[in-house]
Amino acid sequence: MTQAPAATKAARRQHDREIIALAVPAFGALVAEPLFVMADSAIVGHLGTAQLAGLGVASALLTTAVSVFVFLAYATTAAVARRVGAGDLQAAIRQGMDGVWLALLLGAAVIAVVLPTAPALVELFGASDTAAPYAITYLRISSLGIPAMLVVLASTGVLRGLQDTKTPLYVAIGGFVANGVLNVVLVYGAGLGIAGSAWGTVIAQCAMAAVYLFVVVRGARRHGASLRPDAAGIRACAQAGAPLLVRTLSLRAILMIATAVAARLGDADVAAHQIILSLWSLLAFALDAIAIAGQAIIGRYLGANDPQGARDVCRRMVQWGIASGVVLGGLVVLARPLFIPLFSSDSVVQDAALPALVVVAISQPICGIVYVLDGVLMGAGDGPYLAWAMLATLAVFAPAALLVPTFGGGLTAVWAAMTLMMAVRMVTLWLRTRSGHWIVTGATR
Repeated sequence: MTQAPAATKAARRQHDREIIALAVPAFGALVAEPLFVMADSAIVGHLGTAQLAGLGVASALLTTAVSVFVFLAYATTAAVARRVGAGDLQAAIRQGMDGVWLALLLGAAVIAVVLPTAPALVELFGASDTAAPYAITYLRISSLGIPAMLVVLASTGVLRGLQDTKTPLYVAIGGFVANGVLNVVLVYGAGLGIAGSAWGTVIAQCAMAAVYLFVVVRGARRHGASLRPDAAGIRACAQAGAPLLVRTLSLRAILMIATAVAARLGDADVAAHQIILSLWSLLAFALDAIAIAGQAIIGRYLGANDPQGARDVCRRMVQWGIASGVVLGGLVVLARPLFIPLFSSDSVVQDAALPALVVVAISQPICGIVYVLDGVLMGAGDGPYLAWAMLATLAVFAPAALLVPTFGGGLTAVWAAMTLMMAVRMVTLWLRTRSGHWIVTGATR
């Protein structure tokens, strides 16, 4: 076997160090986010079943409202990283401030919609008569924290673009701790019930946004970047984010279809589906951390007019994605007998989940490639292609999933359709990266 040249090995080690330095803290921050909902659920759950059910409905609505705007982080990361690569930190932070202003505008619009329509939204999600009042209370109060959460997304994108994923990790940990303490104090100490939980979360979210704004504003002043809103810059951020919004909505549609099909199979199947979906989401956090590193690193290389460096780090990250997928898949197979009983002691649910988990395990190397290439193309600012590719994936997945109840196969067939979806994504992303059309160098795309 021919040994790789020393320069190649050195470059590979440098790429590995960069990926690890960005991906590990990013994973910590990603995992910390869902802990907010878990903490609220644990605290509110002791108030009663109706309160917990109301929290569940409101949390689903709030999560959807915030997740569709995740492009604030993705698009900002790519744009800021390009300018960092070009050596223009002032323009990088100015770009980030445009993203923050867009987040505030979108957050205000969401509040204006949610406050008056909260009862209708809760009813649409099928809340019971006993749970609905609690859901409406939690939704209305928590919606006040949406601008803060969107600012957190945009500011996270700024810091990732600046190659800093440690600060978001520290802020996420601090926010989680503050949220837990405030919830206990306001729910039980002040006797505010579910309203106390909502207020505690809003206060923690606003505190997180304040910390991010302090960091970003300090950087802006250090580099002489303007803090004033710029209409042209905000409009450019919105235009860059629009294709990623289409991509996100298409992915949400895929997940909703999968859950709807599982529900048609029966209570045991949909219960098993929710267990598997929670694990699938956790695995996605691990792989998405590498994608976040890819967004920041690829954007920087392209901004520095280094297409070969972008290709090299893309290739290395794909290797990381495959290796991580193999490891995670192996862990899923080994942990199957231990994982499922944690969520259900029903033997019917367990029997439905076990074979489907094997499919999930087999798909993890594919998922690893998909997440990495997704991050690479996001870092390159190739949003329009990502939007069209996800729409094409949805067009393939929807009929395959909807035919499951007709042709049989149960929950295992549903997750086979999910694996087909990831395989289609892998093919579309691989074709794009191989074509080289994503490689557009310079401070702007």
